[in-house]
Amino acid sequence: MRLSRGARPATTHPKVLTGARVVLPTGTVTDGRVVIDGTRIAGAAPENAETIDVSGHWIVPGFIDIHNHGGGGASFSGPVDDVLKAVHTHRRHGTTTLVASTVTDDMDILVKQAGLLSELAEQGEIAGIHFEGPFISPCRKGAHSEALLRDPDPAEVRKLLDAARGRARMVTLATELPGGLDSVRLLAEHGVIAAIGHTDATYEQTVEAIEAGATVATHLFNAMPQIGHRAPGPITALLEDDRITVELIDDGTHLHPASLQLAFHHAGAGRVAFITDAMDAAGVGDGRYLLGPLEVEVSEGVARLVEGGSIAGSTLTMDRAFKRAATVDGLPVEDVVAASSANPAKVLGMYDTVGSLEPGKDADLVILDHQFDLKGVMRRGEWVVDPQLG
Repeated sequence: MRLSRGARPATTHPKVLTGARVVLPTGTVTDGRVVIDGTRIAGAAPENAETIDVSGHWIVPGFIDIHNHGGGGASFSGPVDDVLKAVHTHRRHGTTTLVASTVTDDMDILVKQAGLLSELAEQGEIAGIHFEGPFISPCRKGAHSEALLRDPDPAEVRKLLDAARGRARMVTLATELPGGLDSVRLLAEHGVIAAIGHTDATYEQTVEAIEAGATVATHLFNAMPQIGHRAPGPITALLEDDRITVELIDDGTHLHPASLQLAFHHAGAGRVAFITDAMDAAGVGDGRYLLGPLEVEVSEGVARLVEGGSIAGSTLTMDRAFKRAATVDGLPVEDVVAASSANPAKVLGMYDTVGSLEPGKDADLVILDHQFDLKGVMRRGEWVVDPQLG
């Protein structure tokens, strides 16, 4: 396959991809086809359509990552060129829709970065902004600078929303902290996802936050109290409530396979969203990097803080998460597609345009071989990774 380098001229020549296993919302169609006309998926093929035989492959919707800090050696906390470098790195791994996540920093820096990211969202490069921190628990800070953490004062949360100019998609909060519930209500009122994460909340406090309007669990199991038989904690509350979509990092490091299966069993395939939680090293390799103001050492693909050794995001890409889920975890491909595309699209309120292969939606798709290795990526009707299948 050949990777594109930079933007290509838009093409209006219709295409028909034929012969593949196509995963649709209704199930998998063998010897199926997908029609692309301009930037959209079409229901019928025009007479002048180019036919591309992709027999022996899978066609699945483009991946949607709602929690991602960077890749390609660059982060979403950097300048425009860095942000675009990270975006394009993940596109080449099948992520056609991406929410850019920030990390805990000084509020003035976050406000400035929100303005930069909002412009890129307006241009369609990213799907919006996720603020992970600074409103998180020092007890469960993970790879966030404790010195920069603060309580989720609604006025401070509102400052970030205003800076994002309507492009804030999600804010991760430790909702048990002072101002947490009021901030959840504020976010819900503004149509922004309130995500419970990096939290030391009890079961009861988590239930209260869900009732206040929280709808996402930030990387379930990680950076929160574990399940206890007398103190069930936030995990139990988040798994049992149908209003919650649970994020999972399926990289073989963040979760034991049994924990992933537990989440799918209790939440169901319709409430799981795979995320990468990727940092700069995704798509690059081992070495030393920065995650916000903190130094990270990546060794054998695992990112940890130099000081303290806490896991610091991941080096995961969505194509690797998809393959692991379908092979190592043995999940049905339809469930993997739901977790990689449909469910995150629904969480973002974008399912009318992305997240499935249906006529009228954006022509965002990924071609995988029979071993679930990535062979082609299309975004809005243009090849990002040209499969050149012959």
